[in-house]
Order: sequence, then structure tokens, then C-alpha cells
Amino acid sequence: MSVKLAIVDDKAIVRRAIKNKLQSSTAINIVMEAANGKDFLKKMNDALATNWPEIVLMDIEMPEMDGIQTIAIASTLFPEIKFIVLTVFDNSEKIFEAIKAGANGYLLKDDEAVNLIEAVMQVANYNAVPMSPAIARKTLGLLKTGTTDDNHGKVEPGLLSRREYDVLVALVEGLEYKEIAEKLFISPATARTHIANIYQKLHVKSKAQAIKIAYKNRWV
Repeated sequence: MSVKLAIVDDKAIVRRAIKNKLQSSTAINIVMEAANGKDFLKKMNDALATNWPEIVLMDIEMPEMDGIQTIAIASTLFPEIKFIVLTVFDNSEKIFEAIKAGANGYLLKDDEAVNLIEAVMQVANYNAVPMSPAIARKTLGLLKTGTTDDNHGKVEPGLLSRREYDVLVALVEGLEYKEIAEKLFISPATARTHIANIYQKLHVKSKAQAIKIAYKNRWV
């Protein structure tokens, strides 16, 4: 069964470019387009639940209602939907505003089509939290310099297993699932399972938050 997807961007030419990137995948079905947050929320209210998207690619800078505000509202109204920010901005403040609002990933519009398709499928199938390499590096740099707000306290020692700790360190290094699997001599599916367990134990839902806790507790 294909993944139902929505694209929210105020520029029609950008929506068309994103659709062109995704058209090579038969596993993705674009069921909705919207020009801004208000337009998206209206279309969601007008649509049958069976036609709702499972994943939404959301721009940030839009008139009437921007992407961050839209995610904050929509993630409460439609908690089963996952949101991936897709933008030209790698602004530090925007990254963390989006994560706090409930974004499940943060990608740049100039990412290759294969990376965009893989990110959508990872979120759909494995509840992953994809980030463009440039975003991941910037996020890691911010955490190292302590320039972000701290929303998490200390975590008790021994909460993670040794293997989970190894996987967390690999996440901090910016490695993706396949790279983590190769480094630790495990399957990608096992790497995903470890990451899901890490998120559950740390009570987080993003790579950035997990990395933040790792530095907070001086695990790396």
C-alpha cells in the first residue's frame, strides 16, 4: 500500500518540483496540496478521514500561516499525521522551533530526489526522524556549543544498554541507519530497532533531542 502524502508550499512551481522528485516512486501517493497553513487545515477539515495524508511535507515561510505554526496546530488536531519540514532555510532557530512544534524531520529543498523519497519511507515505515546532512551538522554544532534551550533533565545512569549507547554515539557522529549498521556490524533493521528503543527510553521523538540528552549527560 502506498504512503499518502501532502505538500504544503505557497509556491506552485515548488510544489510541482517536489512532485516531480517524488513521481519515480510508486510507493508514494500525493493526495493533497495546499498553499499555506490555513489552506491545509481547511482542506483537512473538508476531506474525508480516509483521504487524509499520512505524511506532510511542510514549508516554513508561507503567508497567512507559516509552517511552524501549522505543525503545532495540526499535530494536535491530527496526531496520527507525521510532518517533515522541507525548506530552503537551515536557520538554527527555525530548526529547533520546528522540532519543538512537532516536526518529524527537517530536510532541505535541494536534497536529491532519492534522499527525499527515502526520508518519506523511513518516516512512514520506521518512525524515523530524517535530517539533511547539513541540518544534522548544524544541530550537532549548536548542541556542542550549548546554544539551545534545555528541555530535558539528567537521565539515570545505565538506562541504555551497551549496544544502544553505541548506536546513540553513532547518531551523534551524524551517521544514518545504513552507516550505523555497517559500523556496528548489525542489520539496518536492528539499527532502527535500537534507535526506536533509545527514543522510547529517553522520552524523545527526534534525533536532535536524543543528541541533546547525550551531551547533557556527558555520554559523549
